[in-house]
Amino acid sequence: MAKFEWHIAWRYLFSKKGHNAINIVTCISAVAVAVVTAAMICVLSGLNGMGNLAEEMFSAIDPPLMVLPSEGQTLRTDTAPIVSLYAREDIACISRQIEQTAIVRYEGQQTPAHVLGVDSLFLQTTNLDSLIYDGYFSVYDGAHERAVVGSDIAEVFHLYSHSIKALHIYAPKRTKRINLARPDQSLLEEKAFTAGIFSGDQNGTTNQTLIVSIELAQRLYEYDDHTATALRIVPEEGIEISRLKSQISRLLGDDYQVLDRRDQQAEYFRIFRMEKWLTVLLLGFISLIAVINIIGSLSMLIIDKKDDSRILSYMGADEASIRRIFRLEGWFISALGTFFGLIIGLVLCLGQQHFGWLELGDGSSYIVSAYPVEVQAADIVLVAVLVLGLGFLAAWYPTRKVKGEQYEA
Repeated sequence: MAKFEWHIAWRYLFSKKGHNAINIVTCISAVAVAVVTAAMICVLSGLNGMGNLAEEMFSAIDPPLMVLPSEGQTLRTDTAPIVSLYAREDIACISRQIEQTAIVRYEGQQTPAHVLGVDSLFLQTTNLDSLIYDGYFSVYDGAHERAVVGSDIAEVFHLYSHSIKALHIYAPKRTKRINLARPDQSLLEEKAFTAGIFSGDQNGTTNQTLIVSIELAQRLYEYDDHTATALRIVPEEGIEISRLKSQISRLLGDDYQVLDRRDQQAEYFRIFRMEKWLTVLLLGFISLIAVINIIGSLSMLIIDKKDDSRILSYMGADEASIRRIFRLEGWFISALGTFFGLIIGLVLCLGQQHFGWLELGDGSSYIVSAYPVEVQAADIVLVAVLVLGLGFLAAWYPTRKVKGEQYEA
């Protein structure tokens, strides 16, 4: 592309037009593109921040790796494949758990709950104690069964860690048929005293969990010592999670599933990714509306510069060269708007990330005190390509039929 085309297009961008309205429309076009670009950066960075916050909360509860049966609800811990896991030197800890549903009753009220029975190694696979806001973590104190209660259950029962009355936990007898005449005789009952209350993820599943000892869960669901619903695995320090996951998957075969933290919350992250792409699509439509201003600006400029186009045609410039001049003009408007929009968006997001300008109340009612954001390079590239691509189309459309000789007398 000839250098003079760039020079003329650049001069057209800043030179005084024949009509002041053209300058105004050009400024409006660049500002609209900049505002939309900055908004896209801020929105996507905000979504990234919320996603990372949720992942941190999940990671405080979920183990690095979890082994589940491919079919059914339980697995045997005395089978050869599972026993071989305990001999691996790259695994620091293996914890058993039993997870089932139950009905919990307290002071005449009852609610369904996810009962999670854990062994003594549980805290080595999780940072759950960091989410306890009342009391402490304990599932057995040497004399009484204890329970760590999710915030949703605690809210229903108005529970506190110092409650002196026991929670009553009921589950159907797994090995016997239900007696319709006396359904109460078809239930097993266990009791546990509240030791602590925690708040986990915001989708409600974890907050409806009741954590008890694995011995209590075994009695409640009639499982023996070699039965569990899942194994929680922590690798040795420095071991790559994805590599260990692949090795364990090959070792255990198709009878078991090996899940990392993202796999354990696959539904949440699938919905999150869908929301992010829908947001990009919506903002893309908004940016399309913004760059339509470029079409109007270029159309007015083409009419305003018809004498210049005729002179360029007399001087030997062909139609393609004249079209490129006006097309470059549109690209410059789009590029300037995109550039300043990216700068504004990055300043706002990085400022929020480091200084927490936008606070969430007084910070006492939220997990974080400031709205979380995270700027990702992939989002910057995505926004720039999207806006510049739409700007290219906006510059191409009104210049596709520009001809130099059409202005001859």
